[in-house]
Amino acid sequence: SFNQSQGMLVSGDFGSGKSHLLAHLEQLALSRNFVCSRVAISKETPLYDLGKVFTSAMENGRLPNRGGRFIEELALAMKPESDSFRAFSEWADSAVSCGVLSPIFTATLCIYMNAPEQELKGDIESFWAGDRIRIAMVREGLRLIDRARNFRFRAPRVADLQLQRLPFAVELIKGVGFRGWVILLDEIELIGSYSILQRGRSYAEVARWMGRVQEASIPGLIVVGAVTGDFASAIISPYEGSKKDGDSVPPRLEHSARYADLAPHAEEGMRLLEEDCATLAPPTDEDVRATIEVLRSLYRRAYGWEAPPQQASASEAEFQARMRHKVRAAINEWDLKRLGLTDEAETEFVSVDPIYSEDTDLERAASDDPE
Repeated sequence: SFNQSQGMLVSGDFGSGKSHLLAHLEQLALSRNFVCSRVAISKETPLYDLGKVFTSAMENGRLPNRGGRFIEELALAMKPESDSFRAFSEWADSAVSCGVLSPIFTATLCIYMNAPEQELKGDIESFWAGDRIRIAMVREGLRLIDRARNFRFRAPRVADLQLQRLPFAVELIKGVGFRGWVILLDEIELIGSYSILQRGRSYAEVARWMGRVQEASIPGLIVVGAVTGDFASAIISPYEGSKKDGDSVPPRLEHSARYADLAPHAEEGMRLLEEDCATLAPPTDEDVRATIEVLRSLYRRAYGWEAPPQQASASEAEFQARMRHKVRAAINEWDLKRLGLTDEAETEFVSVDPIYSEDTDLERAASDDPE
């Protein structure tokens, strides 16, 4: 058990295994009774937009040993008589009493547990997962179960809902008996393509997701983020970076009437990206040899053909030493030899370097609000 959000960042070059690591962590989380979501930062899911990242996490969520829609499976797992669910209900009531959670959440929960209409329940599930819901429908649902007098509320602000949905979802996850929610954020380096204000907001979100914003810390939430190895030096560093965000972002946020309070969080997010990333270690010769031997065995079983041994090592220079290149080269050679196309094969690779220039089309596609 843990009483606040926990997070870590991992960094590595293109092809170094960041996404494979996240896939491994996903399986590990599921095996230990956590629910898990993998979210790739993209045009449609910009890191600075908490609502869109949350919606993506809901859409891509997985439960141990269950394969249905994430929010539907969570709802099916609810057991009102269990101690964990009673604790969740008590948390929700207390959060509403303290003013940190809109009554719409407890109202929809009450309707969900008592109303027989499946269509209404489906609308509530979608609301919990990030969609909008009509206040008139919620009030009609309360009247349907004769609870209208128990709830008085106005339509909450969209910005408030974005902040409140995440803790509600984590507590719901724990309430149905899981240990917590593991969210895996991939391709954080897309921050580099945003405008300066959007980058500042994204750095503040990094601090939030890593559990470094005390007032936004959520017990039961674990986040792992992956970023390219040169991101901090290329974008944040005042000495090397092309954008020098370490110097330019804080004052830009401070002079924004809307986002001034994010400046200290953005500074913390940049510090984490510069100083607190766990760098993926390159493979050793033994790692490469062992992996290629396992791959050779699988290839033999798949094709009924004895693939020749590979003299593979990790000693080559730069990107050609990465595991993905060793694997691709081995498969290419075996395919060509098995098909009788050549006796000798050599795979040529081209290095792919991240591009951190600002992308106007990406900003326009990802942002709904003007700066």
